[in-house]
Amino acid sequence: MIASFPSPSSGVLELGPLSLRAYGLCIALGALAAVFFASSRQDRRGGPPGLVESVAWWAVPAGVIGARLYHVATDWNQGDPSFADEPARIVRIWEGGLGIWGGVALGTAVGCWVAARRGARAIRLLDVAAPAIPIAQAIGRFGNWFNQELYGRPTDLPWALRIDPDNRPRLGYEGSETFHPTFLYEALWCLAVAGLLLAIERRKRLKPGQLFALYVALYTAGRWAIETLRIDEATQVGGFRVNELVAPAVGLLAILAFLLLGRRDDLALTAPELEADATARAERAAAAAAPVTAAVPDEKGPASTSSGTLPPEDGPSPPAPDDVPEEAKPAGEAK
Repeated sequence: MIASFPSPSSGVLELGPLSLRAYGLCIALGALAAVFFASSRQDRRGGPPGLVESVAWWAVPAGVIGARLYHVATDWNQGDPSFADEPARIVRIWEGGLGIWGGVALGTAVGCWVAARRGARAIRLLDVAAPAIPIAQAIGRFGNWFNQELYGRPTDLPWALRIDPDNRPRLGYEGSETFHPTFLYEALWCLAVAGLLLAIERRKRLKPGQLFALYVALYTAGRWAIETLRIDEATQVGGFRVNELVAPAVGLLAILAFLLLGRRDDLALTAPELEADATARAERAAAAAAPVTAAVPDEKGPASTSSGTLPPEDGPSPPAPDDVPEEAKPAGEAK
């Protein structure tokens, strides 16, 4: 083994009298980063101020609950003790155990419901959040590093991850010290997905909802590859880990949704066009608020302008040149 990097000795961060669970802290920091980034994107699009924050108050907790429920349901008999043996473990989220599929599903459903109740187009808000969600995932994955979980098969690569004996798999890996840091692979893939989404959004004309579908398709492709490296205990179906089956199934549904959404007649706008549209709306609002010169009625005439010259008070206005009778015009000017 040429090189490797260590795992943290503890999953608790001691800050004076405070003890913070690193897993929960990483999840919270990821959520805050996603909300901040999504809010800035929404502001550039000219959306209602505070919409993202209002939706996040409901969607983020719902996402955490959905992620926990998915993990509990798919790993009910896993672990020592298992959830079946000790149901109180269900609420101990700080010990690890969140399934992204349940988190995205319930968080998205609740977020769309809240957005609709506030009069916003939920499908557009999904596109706003699309590159922000993988950023949250990338930050949250470092919580697995602190818990010494979600690592892969043994390896002696330079970036191998050292795992303490108490956290290594019990069967077949007792003599192995370093493993694939699959949590890091997924974090890097999530950041790559966020970058790809932003690049595609600026170069392609996408219909509403397509960017979010593309996020799901890209994430599941990388997740499937990473899942094949993992060796932690997991429920299996037909010799495959549950997530090895869920990832491609969700990915195919996302691709189908991307194609179907592409057939919609909704106006597709690229990010620069959306920014230009928001700027134009702001300029129009500023122009509407500026003082306007209006016509002011006059006591002795039909109307005058507030800055113009009043018409003569006595007698009719002089006729225009074309109204002069032909016989009154000089011979050279007759038409």
